[in-house]
Amino acid sequence: MTNLIPSEPIEILLIEDNPGDVRLTKEAFNSIETETTFQVARDGEEAADYFRLRDDEPGLSNGNPDLVLLDLNLPRLDGFSVLELLDTKLDYPPPPVLVLSSSAAESDIVKSYKNAANAYLTKPDNLIEYNEMAGAIEEFWIETAHHPPTPS
Repeated sequence: MTNLIPSEPIEILLIEDNPGDVRLTKEAFNSIETETTFQVARDGEEAADYFRLRDDEPGLSNGNPDLVLLDLNLPRLDGFSVLELLDTKLDYPPPPVLVLSSSAAESDIVKSYKNAANAYLTKPDNLIEYNEMAGAIEEFWIETAHHPPTPS
């Protein structure tokens, strides 16, 4: 299996129910040099549908994202359940999944990593901090880290 560094535009699946956080995240990624595009799932069930995990049909319905940003506090199906589905139901390694949550609770951090999250980030408080976070994600997860190969 060959590891890859994704090419532009970077496709990000943002799993987030708060429209304000969606807007801030998109604005922050507009401030980086790397070209990004977003798919947004507003709850855990939409995320499961994106990966076609609720129908027991592993595979991607909307393409293969290069990176997933996942909120934990989602309606209908929470972020922990999404992590568990990605870890147990996909028949290939998922793209990097970064939890982006307002919670800084140790129990949420531990549970996220136990469910195969690749990183845990606490949501920034303002656009400047969002921009810094987007830059850090770009530097490590987009420009440096090797990703699993795209499923065929």
